[in-house]
Amino acid sequence: MAVPKRKHSKARVNSRRANWLRIQANEASICPNCREPKLPHRVCLNCGMYKGRQVIEVEEAK
Repeated sequence: MAVPKRKHSKARVNSRRANWLRIQANEASICPNCREPKLPHRVCLNCGMYKGRQVIEVEEAK
């Protein structure tokens, strides 16, 4: 089994870990049915449509 010959410095370890937090938030796309913002590749929570078909039943707002 390979074993490191020297200890990795704190700067090297921390610079590698620094990119982990740089995940960018996905931009919301617009639902073609109700024109509300939704996450891409997900069911619209407002109307329940996905890829042009009704997937979930959504109660109407009172």
